Amino acid sequence: MNKESSAKSGNGTSILNDECVTKPQEKFKVLMLSDHPLGSSGVGVQARFLIDGLVATGRWSFRCLGGAARHANYQPTVVNPDFIIKPVDGFGNSDMVRSILATEKPDAVFLFTDPSQFVWVWEMRDEIREVCPIVYWHVWDNDPYPKFNQPWYDGTDLINCISHKTYEMIKRHYPNKTNYIPHAFPKRIFYPVTDEQIGSIRKQFLGPKADWFQVLWVNRNAARKMPADLLFGWKTFLDELEKKHDNRNAVLIMHTDPADPEGPNLLTVSEELGIKENVLFSTEKLKFEQMNLVHNMTDTCINIAKNEGFGLSTMISMMAGKPIVALCTGGLTRQVVDYRDGTEHGSAIKPIKRSLVGSQHVPYIFEDFCTEGQIADALMKVYEMAPEQKIEMKQKVLDYCDHEFSYEKMISDWDQTLCRAIVDFKSSVA
Repeated sequence: MNKESSAKSGNGTSILNDECVTKPQEKFKVLMLSDHPLGSSGVGVQARFLIDGLVATGRWSFRCLGGAARHANYQPTVVNPDFIIKPVDGFGNSDMVRSILATEKPDAVFLFTDPSQFVWVWEMRDEIREVCPIVYWHVWDNDPYPKFNQPWYDGTDLINCISHKTYEMIKRHYPNKTNYIPHAFPKRIFYPVTDEQIGSIRKQFLGPKADWFQVLWVNRNAARKMPADLLFGWKTFLDELEKKHDNRNAVLIMHTDPADPEGPNLLTVSEELGIKENVLFSTEKLKFEQMNLVHNMTDTCINIAKNEGFGLSTMISMMAGKPIVALCTGGLTRQVVDYRDGTEHGSAIKPIKRSLVGSQHVPYIFEDFCTEGQIADALMKVYEMAPEQKIEMKQKVLDYCDHEFSYEKMISDWDQTLCRAIVDFKSSVA
């Protein structure tokens, strides 16, 4: 990275110290605590691609405590000499971190998942900061500003926010250490395929329903994701489709476990609603190339979660050139609505109700809700798009992903802000 490519401040000067502008003599070593970077969770997948990108710069080396998964064994996985994963229960513990601080002497401790998982890390922040700074890739699902998280924010040296909503909330309180770096994927992972490929995939996947209107939903079957409400909205859409267009030729593909104990029994719900023929459950774990084909073959992807930090599935569909349907909550708003001109990337659903809820752990947070009628109307808007509108929308969402969710920019921004945090920390303790 040269001076011309480094980040600039508002007055046009570099925001980086000289040590960051030039390549360091030795690689920076980072201890990351996250979901297992070779796992299938959203956090794990993003951790993997972030590490891959930073290692490729030649400036970084990662040691990871990979949690949030059931491990067949606990032997370290050496992806390459600069990407080593130690499987752990939970996300590790204080003794593990103390040992790694002493033996590996990392330049930073990098936290990445829900803050509730890292309370024990922040409780030992004074020990960690004797060695290195604490950095955090953070998202908070919804407003208001979580003042109860303030002790953890105080104990963090760099807060990079995944959603712009999170960034807006945190930046006001911590302007000097907060940045906006959203999730992103390399274009070689998710991208548009040809119309001929789409036609072939549809025939293989859906047979006689290949020409039907196809809607994709990719989430865990959990209450927060509102899967049963989506099925109710889907029934309403089918009823309206029959009234307006004299058919029910539409299929909802739900890539989830319909019997997940964290959510309702979706098989029973779809049967009760009388829509079994119009719902397809995809339960197998799919590789990236298979998921890319699924996103390409469907007409739109929907997410109506009552609060959502980011929402990877809708962004992936946009990378495949598809319009999306999303409730304007959390990180979804910045996806479905172009913040520059207010235009929509498919159909944006405005919440009809907000409910302030909480628990002993999270005292307050808003949940946003829509009605089955709003879901049906939003889907009908996409269904009734003319062919030329779909072509225009394809280019619009692809251009927006290049602007807002660029993988190269994600890597560059992390490279710059992480280096700056390390160098500033070393300067402060010198």
